[in-house]
Amino acid sequence: MTTRSHPGGALPRGLLLLMSTATGLAVAGNYFAQPLLDLIARELAIGTSLAALVVTAAQGGYALGLVLLVPLGDLLERRRLAVSLYAATALFLLVSAAAPNGTVLLASTALTALTSVGAQVVVPFAATLAAPAERGRVVGTVMTGLMLGLLLARTASGALSELGGWRTVYWVSAILMALMAVLLHRFLPRLGGGGERPSYPGLLRSTAAMFRYEPLLRWRAGMAALSLASFSVLWTALTFLLVRAPYGWSESAIGLFGLVGAAGALTATVAGRLADRGHVQRVSGAGALLLLASWPLIAAGADALAWLLAGVIVLDLAHQAVLNSGQNVLYALRPEARNRINSAFMTSMFLGGAAGSALTSAVWVHGGWTGVCALGTALSAGTVVLWVLERLTVRRAAAAKPESDPTRVPALTATAEGE
Repeated sequence: MTTRSHPGGALPRGLLLLMSTATGLAVAGNYFAQPLLDLIARELAIGTSLAALVVTAAQGGYALGLVLLVPLGDLLERRRLAVSLYAATALFLLVSAAAPNGTVLLASTALTALTSVGAQVVVPFAATLAAPAERGRVVGTVMTGLMLGLLLARTASGALSELGGWRTVYWVSAILMALMAVLLHRFLPRLGGGGERPSYPGLLRSTAAMFRYEPLLRWRAGMAALSLASFSVLWTALTFLLVRAPYGWSESAIGLFGLVGAAGALTATVAGRLADRGHVQRVSGAGALLLLASWPLIAAGADALAWLLAGVIVLDLAHQAVLNSGQNVLYALRPEARNRINSAFMTSMFLGGAAGSALTSAVWVHGGWTGVCALGTALSAGTVVLWVLERLTVRRAAAAKPESDPTRVPALTATAEGE
């Protein structure tokens, strides 16, 4: 496969900002409907249950995109793939904006989510363009954009719906996604698409096989899944907490809470810079421990806003550290299979987040905020355990195989040398 980087190996700031913005806008479309379900149900004359399926459609579509579309980045020319996915997302958002009934909205939502994984094509694209010494910072910057899109989508949709109804956010997002497609086509270099071209079924099989051949992918995917599950537990239960006493917040006020999470997301570039300086494992360990430490603060926030704010910021910071350090470890393994590795990693993480959200609803009914915090603590503790076990496994493998041993497992070497 052919690779083209920028002169001197440094990724221009303008291009990095464009890629970060593009990832945020792409994922935001999957969360616009969440605070608007009541408005959508009333205008389209559909039941609450059918309206709630809009969220499910977004989750299902995104999961399919991660599995079926993201690996294509190792097969097709990546600029063309990214631009095509962004243009398709803009088209499907237009369909959502003009949806005459619930059935059309459900279908367009699923298709929007399916193609919105263009963001997960852009992330490894940025990692490939970056010089090795700046890969952590670059990935952290792009992922900051992605997390800001995720966290602020609800706030934006609530504000725009008050200006012009629930359809407004879809019209605006469609225009912005079309603009992103044009800008990505204009400024991204051509990348990939040459050399041997495996079949599409073979590509999917090799994506699944990454779990068998890359031990680090198994460890890091497990950590990311538990971390996002813990993250999802908080953000799923937060609405339940804030609508009742002693808070009693309105839906618009709850939407603004995403700004608090954004403060934690902005620290992703710090984790990336530390990884570039050879501290990737320390970042991973610190992230896992901070994830665990955030839950006592969140538990204390049941009736104290200051503790809740502190816990949310720490948890978001910790999740970013776990995610960013994991990506830095994995993107160094097999550059020619970076999109397949990203597909396997992100699919695992997404499934963890979905499981966390599902568990939260059941736990809230039976255990309230205390039960939710116990669940978040358990998931965070699992992240710490996996990090410790990964470290022990890597060190044992390194001790068992001399540096000169040609059979040494490349995946283990990559991380052992990143201490």
